Amino acid sequence: MVRRIAGLSGWKLRPAQVLGLGYLIVILGGGLLLQMPASCQPGVQLSFLDAVFMATSATCVTGLSVLDVATSFSTFGQLVIMLLIQIGGLGIMTISTLFALLLGKRIGLRHRLAIQEELNTITLSGVVRLIRLVLGLSLGLEILGAGFLFIRWMGKMPIGQALYFAVFHSVSAFNNAGFVILGPNLEAYVGDVLVNIVLSLLVIAGGLGFLVIGELLLKSLLLRSSFRRLSLHSKLVLVTTSLLMASSFVFVFCVEGNNPLTLGPLEGETKLLATWFQSVSPRTAGFSTIPVDGMRAATLFFFIFLMFIGASPGSTGGGIKTTTAACLVMTVISTIKGQSDTVVFGRRIPETTVRKALSIVILALVLVLTVTLVMLVIEDLPVLDVIFEVVSAFSTTGLSTGITPLLSSSSKLLLIILMFVGRIGPVTLALALGRKFHGFPGSGVRYPEGTVIVG
Repeated sequence: MVRRIAGLSGWKLRPAQVLGLGYLIVILGGGLLLQMPASCQPGVQLSFLDAVFMATSATCVTGLSVLDVATSFSTFGQLVIMLLIQIGGLGIMTISTLFALLLGKRIGLRHRLAIQEELNTITLSGVVRLIRLVLGLSLGLEILGAGFLFIRWMGKMPIGQALYFAVFHSVSAFNNAGFVILGPNLEAYVGDVLVNIVLSLLVIAGGLGFLVIGELLLKSLLLRSSFRRLSLHSKLVLVTTSLLMASSFVFVFCVEGNNPLTLGPLEGETKLLATWFQSVSPRTAGFSTIPVDGMRAATLFFFIFLMFIGASPGSTGGGIKTTTAACLVMTVISTIKGQSDTVVFGRRIPETTVRKALSIVILALVLVLTVTLVMLVIEDLPVLDVIFEVVSAFSTTGLSTGITPLLSSSSKLLLIILMFVGRIGPVTLALALGRKFHGFPGSGVRYPEGTVIVG
């Protein structure tokens, strides 16, 4: 039976619908705030569509911008964007639970179901404890990151400005948003060791997922931090993330190493630092210390692959998720080996998990390819740039070759939808839009087996 949640005015809303409605309300509210004259610099006018685009990009922790955040928005507007990033990164249900706990209210079953949907947990057990973990880890790591950035900038600018910049970029990095108020992305800090290391570590931490970080901290406190003691989920996340970053580092260094528009002019430690940063950022964050529009076509295509995979479940990043890709790859490997089950680290992956992973990938591919095709009809832009922009929006990454401000209203609306779907997940959206039912006719009946030739 499909679980339903009692909503306002007696409506019956399922967890997925509550989640989607919550994000829509925040996005529209953020859009209205950003359209206010107080949010923009003198002489800058923001249309409602552009305001909603920026609010969606912030709430869905994407980072795509139709205007330069540093020069087009006032301090108030930037604070609105930072607040939307924090709400979107933590999650709507996490924020609502925080207020409920502060007011001393009991977290009921309906609320717990919505939390489970948003954080992608397997069971309802311990979801409130998980919320406390999410809040503690997020605020703790953001404060720690902001502290290091403040130390770096306090001698370069006024104290108040240094603190403001430190907090903004720490929040943006941990939530994998990619918004920058320091100028054209982070190109001026390409050789800054502290800024690069702090931001990249925040991006990695936010992309691993709260369950994985919590488990690593717990095992470390109990002096049981060996890899073999970790859960299967954490093992799969850590191995997949490490492989993606390592392959990205090698690829970027080899392909862009002699590119005069990116890594070519850099030398020694600075080149390695820039390569490291670009091996971390493309999957979910959207930061860049080298010009994206100067990268070679092969690098952009490789980044499309990385962005599509994205971060890990229960994290601040988007994409189909690392474990989804890993499950499908291991299924292929198990099939080649002649195994009937998908086996990872000596454990069998349930068939339902594999089917869900396949559904996520197919839904994502159909959505991305459809929007790409439509935008290619609408826009007179290079194919690779359009595909890059579309995947960046869906994966809530935020990297762009610079075409975002050039897009028509129709394309911006399509990207808004993509960012929204990418944040809540294609399966969650499908459940939210799906018809209510109490079981298919004949549910519980196992039909006769039929033969289909594939391959």
